[in-house]
Amino acid sequence: MRYDDSPPPPESASSISPDRRWFTRRSALTIAVASVAPAALAAWVLTQTLTGTGQDRQPPRAVPLPASHATHLDGKPNTAASATGATPTGSTGSSPSAQPPAKGPLAGRTVVIDPGHNTGNFDHTTEIDRQVDIGTNRKECDTTGTTTNSGYMEAEFTLDVSRRLRTLLEAKGLKVVFTHETDRAWGPCIDERARIGNEAKADAVVSVHADGVSEGNRGYHVILPAEVKSGKADTAKIVEPSRLLGERIASNFARTTGSSPANYLGSGTGLVIRDDLGGLNLSTRPKVFIECGNMRDSKDAAQLTNPQWRQKAAQGIADGIVGFLGG
Repeated sequence: MRYDDSPPPPESASSISPDRRWFTRRSALTIAVASVAPAALAAWVLTQTLTGTGQDRQPPRAVPLPASHATHLDGKPNTAASATGATPTGSTGSSPSAQPPAKGPLAGRTVVIDPGHNTGNFDHTTEIDRQVDIGTNRKECDTTGTTTNSGYMEAEFTLDVSRRLRTLLEAKGLKVVFTHETDRAWGPCIDERARIGNEAKADAVVSVHADGVSEGNRGYHVILPAEVKSGKADTAKIVEPSRLLGERIASNFARTTGSSPANYLGSGTGLVIRDDLGGLNLSTRPKVFIECGNMRDSKDAAQLTNPQWRQKAAQGIADGIVGFLGG
């Protein structure tokens, strides 16, 4: 590779005109120059060697990591793309593979987060109205979700809280999978949401929502799966662990947000069992829904639209998940 600041190549003998060959003019000056030239040339070569500014300069070779950094603590090869001090040229180091290996009791565990609804559902009502099998019956693929009276969408709320939740969980060493983010125009359907959790072999699945009932109905509640065995649905194995997950989330959510259990269902426990939700019926992994508040109540809506409160909501859910997983 040529560099703009490379010195020009030494003039070759063939480029000197025939009438100026050195042996035709042996003046004292010529002899002096001839005696100095080899020393100058040697100095120039030494300079190029030390400074690396010559024509054939190559990029610095990456230094291999010490053997002590070549494997994880469990002895398995470290397949991360880079580590601190060894990030390839041009890399920002922001990709997941550039992060240090997860450590701690929750490393290797997986949580699936399901942000309820999708902001694009309002523009794709035909698609989301399509019926899908939820085991006990058939139901719409998805719904638009609700809004506050000022127009703040439930789907905006759920995605924001879910992203905050992901950050908190990843800080604990957990792998976090989303059912969707900003990668699709609508959906996914409720049966696909359940399938994503199943295929990820998630240790816990949480679907984030907010309710849309009338003014004066306030508070959070966590929805647990009923025992269902019908068609594609069989929740027998997840009922008990899902209940434990829901209880953990409910208590931590109340503590961090200061919210009370819903005053309109659940008998003040903050827990509700349902058999009509495909996301629960079709799940084979411990799973719950959390309705963080009522978007149609002015007091709850003031909280749900507040970024600081949403951070507390994410923290409460995260603490519940971590507690359930034994972290």
